[in-house]
Amino acid sequence: MPVDPSACVAPTARVHVDACIGPGTRIGEFCVIEQDVAIGANCSLEPYVYVKRWTTLGDGNQISAGTVLGTDPLDKSFSGERSYLVIGNDNSIREHYTISRGTQPESETRIGNSNYIMTSGHIAHNCTLGDHIVVASCALIAGYVEVESQAFISGGVVIHQFSKIGRLAMVGGNTRVNSDLPPFFLYSDFNVAPKGLNVVGLKRAGFSLHEVKLLKTAYRLLYRSGLKLEDALSRITNDVPSEHTLHLVEFIRSSKRGIARERSGSETNPD
Repeated sequence: MPVDPSACVAPTARVHVDACIGPGTRIGEFCVIEQDVAIGANCSLEPYVYVKRWTTLGDGNQISAGTVLGTDPLDKSFSGERSYLVIGNDNSIREHYTISRGTQPESETRIGNSNYIMTSGHIAHNCTLGDHIVVASCALIAGYVEVESQAFISGGVVIHQFSKIGRLAMVGGNTRVNSDLPPFFLYSDFNVAPKGLNVVGLKRAGFSLHEVKLLKTAYRLLYRSGLKLEDALSRITNDVPSEHTLHLVEFIRSSKRGIARERSGSETNPD
């Protein structure tokens, strides 16, 4: 049953006979839904949304006007084979946004659940985004980027391909990200640099004062102690072990691009 009887499709919309539209979903005027598309229950697509082939949306997604989902990758090596864009549940993707599917055959771009993605930006091929992430307007996320859950990417941020942004990291506006950003910290400057702990974000996420204190100590060991990186990570593991500090250590040890470092003359505040 490609289009559920309870779905509402505007008369000017074009929905391919092989597309699947779930119950309670609303397809606005002049939308285009290609074949091999699956849209879950209770989604809302405003006018002029274009959902291209091999795209899957879960339930409860709100897609604003002029957005294009499942675009061909902006990659010269792309040769047209089947690949995917997979979007989870309860995401809000605002006006004039584009998200590409994967480059390699059968690869995918994956967006998790309950993300808030603002206007006029792009998420490129083969990216992976977790849950409860905010991506502000005009941010550009290049290919193969990974963003862990609850991160906050401010307006005008540009993220280089293959970079990784950790959980509850916050990146200030107009920052260029060309290295991995460990979780729980604040980052800014044109050339990205850590600025201390994301205290507001941690408190909003329900972190206790004790958990915040452990992460402050971890930040000082990592950036202010003068220790070599591996020695700092060993100190964090031994001196302030917790679920979150150990995730921080694991993130850094798995980094392939190297992590952002403080820069001389840059104002920072570990608190």
